[in-house]
Amino acid sequence: MSVEDAIAAAALARYDLSPEATATLVNVSENATYRVDDPATGTRAALRVHRAGYRDAAEIESELRWMDALRAEGVVDAPRAIAARDGTRVAGVAAGGERRDVVLFEWLDGAMPSPEDDLTDGFRMLGAISAALHEHARRWPAPDGFRRPRWEHATMLGPAAAWGRWQDGLGVGAEELALLGRLDEVLARRLAAFGTGPERFGLVHADLRLANLLVDGGAVRVIDFDDCGWSWWLYDFATAVSFFEDDPAVPALAAAWAEGYRTVAPLSAADEAELETFVLLRRLLLVAWVGSHQHAPEAQALGAAFTAGTCALAESYLSRFR
Repeated sequence: MSVEDAIAAAALARYDLSPEATATLVNVSENATYRVDDPATGTRAALRVHRAGYRDAAEIESELRWMDALRAEGVVDAPRAIAARDGTRVAGVAAGGERRDVVLFEWLDGAMPSPEDDLTDGFRMLGAISAALHEHARRWPAPDGFRRPRWEHATMLGPAAAWGRWQDGLGVGAEELALLGRLDEVLARRLAAFGTGPERFGLVHADLRLANLLVDGGAVRVIDFDDCGWSWWLYDFATAVSFFEDDPAVPALAAAWAEGYRTVAPLSAADEAELETFVLLRRLLLVAWVGSHQHAPEAQALGAAFTAGTCALAESYLSRFR
């Protein structure tokens, strides 16, 4: 039994669940997520076991407080955190020789969109959802003690980047190092020129990839706000095409996203033209993620081929952007 499995099993006793409740692993990424089933009460929920050292309890509670505000104002359908018996929503649980923070969320029905489907209409809707999130963030007075990470060039691609150095990614040899180094330099220059003024930078979800969207009929639900933090508004589009940035459909998806965005909030032509910069920023960040997260099945499946694909995208981008 892994440490995460032991933590998940021990956590069940902290909630209003019966002794028959079980926790089944469904996903491993930054954290481990379990489906909780309680046949005695008919309860189904999602239990998130946090990775040690990634987010502290204050950061996690800040995430939940933004989700509370979004639900209260009807901005987006996001899961509710379920309090433990002692009233805490971020519960510290010790098992397997370690202590981890856990959060139990209500279960939301829906299916993850597939990149093999025609996603144009979905990205138009996602653009509107993104704009609604951003409009809320612009007007929402973050409560005292609110603390979330900052996603910018230094924290994403710098020496002490949150997900490791892209230079340590799988398959990064001398040629890849030179090419991606040029990409990094160009991204740094363009992002500095783009700026971090409030019209372009604020509180974002920061992980709106397909795995974090649940489609149920005509509704799109948003889950996993674990990476929410301060970044560029346009970064939310880049996260939505995570791991399939080289798909030929991406330019059309960008146009659909921008079209949907403008139904809710302004988006200048100059900003829309910079979407590809954020796609490449995210892609280079994911090279680091794949290299540093070989415990995650998704990273294992991508391997060094992901770096090769990134190099192809970099060559195309650098031929048009300086």
